[in-house]
Amino acid sequence: MPQISQLAETFASQLFWLLLTFGIVFFFIGRGMAPKVMSTIDARDKSVADDIAAAEAARVAADAAEEDWRARETAARAAAQEQVAKARAKAAAASEKTLAKADAKAAEKLAAAEARIAEASIAAAAEIESVAADAAKDIVARVSGAKVTEAEALKAVKVALDG
Repeated sequence: MPQISQLAETFASQLFWLLLTFGIVFFFIGRGMAPKVMSTIDARDKSVADDIAAAEAARVAADAAEEDWRARETAARAAAQEQVAKARAKAAAASEKTLAKADAKAAEKLAAAEARIAEASIAAAAEIESVAADAAKDIVARVSGAKVTEAEALKAVKVALDG
């Protein structure tokens, strides 16, 4: 085979061009492009790591802010409830005071009305006794013709009413 016989003649030349091509590729890619690609990858990794660290720091800050907000909200809610309780107590005291005044006025009016009723009742009873005494005096005078004094008629009416 003629190709095998030419192998020895072209081997050195092919080996030279292979090494030359490999060297050129090595220097352009290995020494020129690969470091740029690696530095880009390293920069990207660093950027991603920095972004993750910043996000973690932001999360921690947000958690701290949320915790602070919750504490302030709880304190504000407690203060509001305390103010509501104070307002309720104040309103209850004011209502109690107003009710006490109203009860005192009502009791005063009731006592005055009871006194007026008692006076009216006494006056009515006296009037009834007087009218009954006059009627009894007139009846005795018409029926029996006897004269009865005002005092006797009044005494008889009181005995009849009491007894």
